[in-house]
Amino acid sequence: MFSLPKPDLKNGVSDKEWQLRIDLAACYRLVSHFNWDDLIYTHLSARIPGTRHYLINAFGLAFDEVTASNLVKVDLAGNIIDDSPFSINPAGFTIHSAIHEVREDAHCVIHLHTAEMIAVATQKQGLLPYSQYSMFSLSSLSYHAYEGLAVDSSEKQRLQDDLGHTNYMLLVNHGGLTLGPTIGDAFMRMYDLQRACEIQIMIQSAGQDITPVPQPILDNIYKQANIVHTGSTGGQLAWPAMLRKAYKLDPSFME
Repeated sequence: MFSLPKPDLKNGVSDKEWQLRIDLAACYRLVSHFNWDDLIYTHLSARIPGTRHYLINAFGLAFDEVTASNLVKVDLAGNIIDDSPFSINPAGFTIHSAIHEVREDAHCVIHLHTAEMIAVATQKQGLLPYSQYSMFSLSSLSYHAYEGLAVDSSEKQRLQDDLGHTNYMLLVNHGGLTLGPTIGDAFMRMYDLQRACEIQIMIQSAGQDITPVPQPILDNIYKQANIVHTGSTGGQLAWPAMLRKAYKLDPSFME
């Protein structure tokens, strides 16, 4: 009941794929560490360089059980590539496949169900300019209306249309997602989005008059955010520190 298969792919895949597996497994562990996970649900995916294949978590594993070797390789249809003792949640890959299908720059997609993101996504006005964290997200944010469980393939086109060229999305009644050219970028974008939602809910719950960021400052911060933080530099600078944190928490993600 408590034992899991323990594949060892370290010497069975390319160096590039192995490093991607380490980074993605670390990202799963960090999501768990920050309490952003949802039992065995939600997903993080990453494209293997030079291919149309993707890595995603095995269905039934908690995020703190994910390792570099037990990540599952799939194609855009969710078909498992290579031998694996694990399966995936096909419904869980619907959102990821929709994004990977049309966004060549989306090498990593993170989709979560945190309470704060659901709360903000479900408000009529959505994310508001109440904190510096919201600036980063608002500069590239879209919304997608709830259509039920993501099992209908026809929803993919509508999600793609709503996403457009943005890097952050709030899924109404559902959660949120971020994407990026690297796992580090997608993670940092998720960190900013989550913090923005947490702070908005805290401010609103205080029952006091709220001071939003004035529009001229908002417009200028959009420019700064696009140049300084929401580009690849933000993820590249912070991600090595996050990898070190994941290693100190539990190095088994590298197995």
